[in-house]
Amino acid sequence: MTEDILDELHWRGLVAESTDEAALREALQSGPVTYYCGFDPTAPSLHHGHLVQLITMRRLQLAGHDPLALVGGCTGLIGDPKPDAERTLHPPEVVASWVEEIKRQIEPILAFEGPHAARLVNNLDWTAELRAIDFLRDVGKHFRINRMLAKEAVRARMERDIGISYTEFSYQILQALDYRELFLRYGCTLQYGGSDQWGNITAGVDLLRRSEGATVHALATPLLTKADGTKYGKSEGNAIWLSPSMMSPYAFYQFWINIEDADVSSHLRFMSFRSREEIEELEKATAERPAAREGQRALAEELTTLVHGADECARVVAASQALFGRGELADVDERTLDAALREAPNIRVETGETLPAVVDLLAESGLAQSRGAARRTISEGGAYLNNVRIEDVDVVPTGTDLLHGRWLVLRRGRRNVAGVEVIRTT
Repeated sequence: MTEDILDELHWRGLVAESTDEAALREALQSGPVTYYCGFDPTAPSLHHGHLVQLITMRRLQLAGHDPLALVGGCTGLIGDPKPDAERTLHPPEVVASWVEEIKRQIEPILAFEGPHAARLVNNLDWTAELRAIDFLRDVGKHFRINRMLAKEAVRARMERDIGISYTEFSYQILQALDYRELFLRYGCTLQYGGSDQWGNITAGVDLLRRSEGATVHALATPLLTKADGTKYGKSEGNAIWLSPSMMSPYAFYQFWINIEDADVSSHLRFMSFRSREEIEELEKATAERPAAREGQRALAEELTTLVHGADECARVVAASQALFGRGELADVDERTLDAALREAPNIRVETGETLPAVVDLLAESGLAQSRGAARRTISEGGAYLNNVRIEDVDVVPTGTDLLHGRWLVLRRGRRNVAGVEVIRTT
């Protein structure tokens, strides 16, 4: 039993809000605490914000506590209110398929065997047969409208012409019901989630106090943001998806490789399982040798392995190295190469038997500003085709140069890469 898990969460910057922290600390030190975090299927994939929560779940599990991962088959049909618009209601069969996708994304991160085995639960199991009259009498009577109106997203909607539907307004009651059900079924006494969920989380604490006379705990983690305070997320158009069908493992890896130096420390503390000493060494390396990007590489490899598996991570790392001349492009499998080049500048060329000259491809891909500039780059020894330096300014690729029958990789200097997808018309 790790007795200082709350101290570790504080060191990592993962405590934004809590109810009675002294009581929570005593509970965590006294024995296994059953805790839960919920994940609504509002898309076919979880994203980086959910990953922070899953990693935090795993930290608590490693500290000797018992996790319940709740997938919201019920709440996903409603949707947590947004501050600026009503959510689109997706068909039940679509939400049900997303539930299964999300379960598959959760399973590699938590341990489902052993003394603190995780459980997957679905809140549709206790709401599907719940009668409206029972819901209103047994649950709704414990809620006060003035408290519900004070929730930030609800208040924002009430101040706009669009208002808020009763459907979305009732979301916080449904989430509170989840806490009560998990308390009654599994003895769950801790709910946590992102700080944007704090109002919903404390609604469950209040429901348990009013309906069961129980004192339970709540904890919220801060949202993962950039050093300048800007957010990642679906609404910002830069969510980092966990599903490989929505974001390739290569793109996932590259996202973490490319985070700013100023973000390395907070991202490592939030998301890495490395020890404090290891993280502080990576923070120091990032400050002293920023060009080496040691912190970014460590985080990218750890998270890609966690989400996509060690084999996929190895393929992605090999592709990343090969694109910049530190490995064999011919050894990169087609799917990974395709994903990698779609993350780089790329062009599509439709051609017959004869391919365009390299000078034309360099100019069209943007690696050179003009054919003349492309010729100078080649003459100065700075242009590469499939990692081989181009010696002849008039060279024309042939079919044997095509990787997996359709790709060429151009490079100018050490860092500037572009892909050329060749589509044969004859």
